[in-house]
Amino acid sequence: MSARDVLEAYADRINGQDFDLLTELIAPDATFWFTTGSHRGIAAIRAAFEATWQVMGPSEHYWLDQLEWIAEGDAAAACIYRFNWQTVADGKPASGSGRGTTVLKRVGGRWWIAHEHLSGFPDQPPPAQADPHP
Repeated sequence: MSARDVLEAYADRINGQDFDLLTELIAPDATFWFTTGSHRGIAAIRAAFEATWQVMGPSEHYWLDQLEWIAEGDAAAACIYRFNWQTVADGKPASGSGRGTTVLKRVGGRWWIAHEHLSGFPDQPPPAQADPHP
């Protein structure tokens, strides 16, 4: 798989809400930065995802758009994008979006996600409550 294939598979598999589907795509030493904090290593990243899925519920749908590959080389690649989510919470639709960066590295002939950073847009007012998405 190419770096682009890995990011596409990652975005698709998130909707399965099963972290085991993601472990073959995320480097064991990866660092993810979310609004909930910094998470280093598979165990910490798993805990952040599972906590988010618990809050968001099984109806959550997540997707990426406006992808811009800002670097692509033989050993590393980086993509910036808009992430989007929607769910039903307490019987009411809820949705949101933000900006993301994913950095991938090639090790041993395969691509891994080494870093992800998700945040809100700078012009968005702070949410009334903590953003439930990581």
